[in-house]
Amino acid sequence: MRVIFEEDDPKNFTVLKATSAEFPALNGQSVSYAVLEFPSGTTNPPHTHPRSAELLFLVGGSLEVGFVDTKNNLFTQTLQVGDLFVFPKGLVHFQYNADSDNPAIAISAFGSASAGTVSIPSTLFV
Repeated sequence: MRVIFEEDDPKNFTVLKATSAEFPALNGQSVSYAVLEFPSGTTNPPHTHPRSAELLFLVGGSLEVGFVDTKNNLFTQTLQVGDLFVFPKGLVHFQYNADSDNPAIAISAFGSASAGTVSIPSTLFV
């Protein structure tokens, strides 16, 4: 995770993961972690995690977040620094940095060493 502090701010949305694939010590531990960096105006497009809920903690900037429940209801929230948001296991969700001037950074925790990510095809939204 040191690269987050050693490199310049990214130009695109980036995710630095600590799952059992990147950090084998997590095998069998039912936990993983991700740091999400959002330059101004960037999106973590709609996706799901089939093996875990996600607890997102915003440590910098602001984010628009949301998920769609099993009855096709959209739940959204604008997060500020220090806010937490839960994305239930298996539900489609997203994050968006609508701030045109400032980046955002968040930390996500998962209840699985391999939560998995299933991306929703972008062609669905054309």
